[in-house]
Amino acid sequence: MLRLFVPGRLCLFGEHTDWAGHYRTMNADILPGASIVTGIEQGIYAEVEKSPIFEMFSDAREIDDVWRDFSCRMNEQELKRVAKSGSFFCYCAGVASYMLEWYKVGGVRIRITDMTLPMKSGLSSSAAICVLVARAFNLLYKLNLNTLGEMNIAYLGELRTSSRCGRLDQACAFGVKPNLMTFDGDEIEVKSLNVKKTLYWVFADLCAEKDTIKILSDLNKAYPFASNEAEQNLHKALGEWNHDIVQKAIKHMASGDAESLGRLMTEAEAMFDKYIAPMSPALWAPKLHQVLQDPQIQPMVWGGKGVGSHGDGSVQFLARSADDQQRLIGYLNSQGLRAYSLTLHPVHTVRKAIIPVAGFGTRLYPATRSLKKDFFPIPCADGMVRPVILILLEELVKSGIEEICLVLGSEEERIQYTDFFERQLSDEHLRKLNPEAQEYENRILDIGKRLHYVYQHEKRGFGHAVFQAAGFAGGEPVLLLLGDTLYRSHSNKPCALQLIEQYEHYNQLMVSIHPVPLANVSHYGILTGVWENKEHTLLSVSVMNEKPKASYAEEFLGVRNKEGKKEYYSVFGQYVLTPQVFEQLAADISKADADGDHIREIELTAALEAVRQKSGMMGVRLNGTMYDMGNPTALCNCVSQYAK
Repeated sequence: MLRLFVPGRLCLFGEHTDWAGHYRTMNADILPGASIVTGIEQGIYAEVEKSPIFEMFSDAREIDDVWRDFSCRMNEQELKRVAKSGSFFCYCAGVASYMLEWYKVGGVRIRITDMTLPMKSGLSSSAAICVLVARAFNLLYKLNLNTLGEMNIAYLGELRTSSRCGRLDQACAFGVKPNLMTFDGDEIEVKSLNVKKTLYWVFADLCAEKDTIKILSDLNKAYPFASNEAEQNLHKALGEWNHDIVQKAIKHMASGDAESLGRLMTEAEAMFDKYIAPMSPALWAPKLHQVLQDPQIQPMVWGGKGVGSHGDGSVQFLARSADDQQRLIGYLNSQGLRAYSLTLHPVHTVRKAIIPVAGFGTRLYPATRSLKKDFFPIPCADGMVRPVILILLEELVKSGIEEICLVLGSEEERIQYTDFFERQLSDEHLRKLNPEAQEYENRILDIGKRLHYVYQHEKRGFGHAVFQAAGFAGGEPVLLLLGDTLYRSHSNKPCALQLIEQYEHYNQLMVSIHPVPLANVSHYGILTGVWENKEHTLLSVSVMNEKPKASYAEEFLGVRNKEGKKEYYSVFGQYVLTPQVFEQLAADISKADADGDHIREIELTAALEAVRQKSGMMGVRLNGTMYDMGNPTALCNCVSQYAK
């Protein structure tokens, strides 16, 4: 049995631009839609497990007045019939029918244990339950869908009902963090946003009436082509003017300027009232404006606006402080509304990665006379033979990495990489490939567009090599992988993504770890510490010791497992480096230069230990296997195991 939580969603800026951007398929002059959307702290809690049929039950008292237990055979026609029925379960059945049709899955049993999300308030309760159903099928049947895949299926499932939801509703799939969503015709792009300082939102159900179907029907009359000035202004309001507002909002969130962000909310509402609301009588919202203009509220907020499709559905405010947030909630509740908090904490996304590949590969001589070790071919389980570096780069792309820096030994070495990742095959060679391989060729070239290069002209150690990418890192957290190591996940998530997700939860220096036999500890850097979770996958590191003797490790460096026995952990070969690591490397290099010791090796381990002492370090036991490619025995082992 799995326990799931899916939040509702709050559109902070850019409502209605999801469906407007879709019309680019018919009118190229329409700009892509752009919205800033976040999950909220309220949502649906459920327990899910496999079942022969599709079943839904509820223990949540909050929905007793609309709920009835439901079950249906996993039959495509029956599920589609329920989806079209307009019943409370139509959304769930729509998603289940899609899953059955396209993935041939069995059934699921879903028991809603708690429901803290208000319904019919512009907070996407229907989308949340669609995402919940899609996620249940995905995880129970190991479909290997990413979050965007779950979101798309939730949307397509809801389209099988009488609803005509927008594409931003299912953003709840991404959890409680702000995202920029771009809608370009049928294409959707989702990008996590940085929040510099904590932001204190309050949103409230106005407990009034709104007619979303009427609103969307009226607004859609102006698309895809505007026929008068009012419709032209609507296109601008949902297009270029919205883009300007969204970009300003991203800037204010990244800089932590809550006051300017609040003013922007008020400006966005004024633009909505002037150019969008007149297009539909259903957008006349007296209660919304009464609350927005309440003089009792103004001293507690930086600004406010409507939510979602607008009308008298919900209202949102940006409070001036945590205390103001709580006071505002109390006041709104006293006025007969239902108010909730949303606190957005700083989000540190990992979007860059570094791979040092400057080594000669002495242990793999003489093959490395003509072929760098990271280009050694590895037969893969899908029948393709990939070079080591391509396997690494594909893992990074699957993990959401946008830019990758390769640390080379010289400018001459770059030729091999640019030839592989940037030079197109000749037509003669391309024609010899089957259609699948031809498509794969485009993926290789797309990876090439993400690559940057720096050079380590002096061989002064691994830390020195990593420091050459400090400018590329640009003060952001970055993922570091070893260029002669492969990482094979035992789950649906790549090893790199497992590590990134843990970093974004703990926001501190991260190293991946794995157990090694006591007899081998003298070959590795060994870490010890205290487990932070009962699963024994997160280790608060207290000591790093480089290549200790077995006797010392046995006495001081063992970590107890669940059975109480000692285990010994080494670095798995993946790191998330914080800006403090590059600051420490710079200090180490400066000290060596000041001492006149220009050949002293700058070690990464020493910099990591210095940062750990100041701000801590987490070790993450990843669900995967590491293959060291740096010596003949390891290379043979990898080749024999990787294709399985």
